[in-house]
Amino acid sequence: MANNKTKQLTQGAMMAAIFTVLAAASVYVPVLNMVTMLFLALPVAWYSAKYGTRASLLFSAAATLLTFIIGGLPALPLALAYVPLGLAIGLSIHQKKSKLFLFLASALVLLASVIVQYAAAVLFLGVNVFEQYLVQAKTLGEEFGRQAEELGRLPEGYDERLAEWLFTIEALLPFWLILTVFLLNWLVLLVNLPLLRRLDVPVPKFPPFRNMKLPKSILWYYLVVLLAPYLFSPELGTMTYMAFLNASVLLQVLLFLQGISFYHFYIYQQGWPKWAAILATVLALPLAGFTVIVGIIDLGFNVRGWVEQANKPDRK
Repeated sequence: MANNKTKQLTQGAMMAAIFTVLAAASVYVPVLNMVTMLFLALPVAWYSAKYGTRASLLFSAAATLLTFIIGGLPALPLALAYVPLGLAIGLSIHQKKSKLFLFLASALVLLASVIVQYAAAVLFLGVNVFEQYLVQAKTLGEEFGRQAEELGRLPEGYDERLAEWLFTIEALLPFWLILTVFLLNWLVLLVNLPLLRRLDVPVPKFPPFRNMKLPKSILWYYLVVLLAPYLFSPELGTMTYMAFLNASVLLQVLLFLQGISFYHFYIYQQGWPKWAAILATVLALPLAGFTVIVGIIDLGFNVRGWVEQANKPDRK
């Protein structure tokens, strides 16, 4: 028992030290920080997957404090984002949750951490990253307009188009935040889960992407969002308008992924090589509108059943 406790403390100290070094490198070492940030959650995930909730919470507090002492205030936001992320990953594995649960739990934890830190930066430091981004976008748009006007090539109604473009960017900021966080979380899992598996952590596996099937209720949500401007007539710039706009884009992204999943399913059923699935995924980007329609058809009708039936070997 004493040996196990000593081992737990030793491994905790080692993982906390590794996390601190990675956090410091992520803050103070240019270029390398793009790599080290991908592995920041690994020490926390490994320890929490191995030792469970109580020990992991104590370890996380120690790792955060050590990061602040060694890395200073600039390293603290990283610790406050990646320590909870590592906890979500590790505890999901420790409790033998599915990989889908692991992905959603870690993504939501990371999103909550980003939102809390953003709110704290606005309230206590007066720093609004989104507002600064919008100001820069407006400045670039106005500068482009001035240059085009000097060359006599300013499009008609440019100021109105610029205002609409800036409003669309502002309205879709919540969507872009969510999408960025989910993509970052996916990338972190893509890099770290194989490493955890090599470290003898029983990591769950995702089912093949070709088997992805969203609930059919997504189609009803999408229909409501499409009809909303005609049913409710939300005014431009209101919270209702922004909510429906973000919901519309989010649902289109989900249906786009559903369409790509169908491409992969069809290619697998046909027995085509894997590079065909990669090519289909690349071509889906410029054909996004068509791919969304494919996703809608895939959800609304039993197309996969027809494909499977058509590719079954003839029975004598």
